[in-house]
Amino acid sequence: MARVKRAVNAQKKRREVLEQASGYRGQRSRLYRKAKEQVTHSLVYAYRDRRARKGDFRKLWIQRINAAARAEGMTYNRFIAGLKTAGVEVDRKILAELAVSDAPAFAALVAVAKAAAPAEADAATSAA
Repeated sequence: MARVKRAVNAQKKRREVLEQASGYRGQRSRLYRKAKEQVTHSLVYAYRDRRARKGDFRKLWIQRINAAARAEGMTYNRFIAGLKTAGVEVDRKILAELAVSDAPAFAALVAVAKAAAPAEADAATSAA
């Protein structure tokens, strides 16, 4: 049987794992087995949290829009419903940015939503 010579490849693989684990505490940055285990977990956490971050930002944008809409005398859900009725297609990221940095533009959007919302709100209350 032929001799297998792959020490270079094994050392390279271990070195890559230990480089990824640099900065970890204790044995997790120095011992290959523990470093490999921690790097695997770290990659799982990173994958999960890249997706969770999208939801976290959406929650933040909604809170900012809600606060700004309430300052203008309107709730978040009525504001969004009014914008949809008016046919305004602006996503929550941009709405939150307007709420924080450009209050007059956000107030104009609230006025548009208020103008579009009453017809639907009145129809719902009269039907009940």
